Amino acid sequence: MESTSVTSLGAFWRTFRQHPMAMIGLVMLLIAIIAAVCAPLIAPYDPKAIIRITIDDIYTRPSPAHWLGTDDAGRDVFSNFIYGARVSLTVGLFASIISIFIGGTIGIVAGFYGGRTENILMRFTDIMLVIPDLPLIVVIVALTRPSLTNIILVIGLLGWTSTARLVRSQTLSVKARKFVLRAQAVGASRPYIIRRHILPLVLPLIVVNTVLVISLAILNESTLSFLGLGDPTLLSWGQMLNYAFTRGAMSAGAWWALVTPGFGIVWVVLGCTLLGHGLEQALNPRAETHHLAQLHEQVARPASAAARFAGEPMSLSSD
Repeated sequence: MESTSVTSLGAFWRTFRQHPMAMIGLVMLLIAIIAAVCAPLIAPYDPKAIIRITIDDIYTRPSPAHWLGTDDAGRDVFSNFIYGARVSLTVGLFASIISIFIGGTIGIVAGFYGGRTENILMRFTDIMLVIPDLPLIVVIVALTRPSLTNIILVIGLLGWTSTARLVRSQTLSVKARKFVLRAQAVGASRPYIIRRHILPLVLPLIVVNTVLVISLAILNESTLSFLGLGDPTLLSWGQMLNYAFTRGAMSAGAWWALVTPGFGIVWVVLGCTLLGHGLEQALNPRAETHHLAQLHEQVARPASAAARFAGEPMSLSSD
């Protein structure tokens, strides 16, 4: 069993690394994660440290002392950027776990059980799809105390709808396969079929969608922080953008205070998108080609047979 899993992982890695864009996405995400985990070792300054500043320390341009300049409080933008990655990635990870768990569960249950259960779950999903996610997230966070936990819960509890529909479609496809029908015929229980037959074939789609949901969660958190609804005690990339816009970075010409956190958001979202596309191709190779792409190879005759057929006269039997 262990050797089989190792062989499967090796085959997956060989397939995955054949996609250059997916490898680029993986490297981009690893850089962001390593920077966030090793922030105390990478950042030259501690953003929470008490410092003494003068008017000349506000929005100073990039220099050897401050690689990406300083902000309105005279703090190092590069250090804020490294530490801000921790909050943004934390929200993206945990909010996506909540969304994928809810959406995956609803999708599998609705697709496998069908009937009234599917009708109720999918109608509820349709209602949630009609409601715009971001305005509802803004309203809920504004009515509650803005904190990291509340932001994660709100984004996670409202971001599962697309996952539910995708997983339901895949579950319906797997449910119609012969080995599932045979398992039902021999009396296998529904939880057993879901655990042993449905979930393993739906899991690749869930993995791919998880990476994409992480990027959406990071964008939502950045939007909330930019609107002033983030956790005021924590520093994130969206919070940095909010401070830069509301405290005169544009009028002061401090472009580094805006470009740096915006670059971080684009970096992670682009990395998630490239990685998700590569995972989709590696876990589902048939998605790269259409079933009609090889039609000419199936129908074409061998060259020798075609030539022999063309050179021989057609004879009709008199029988």
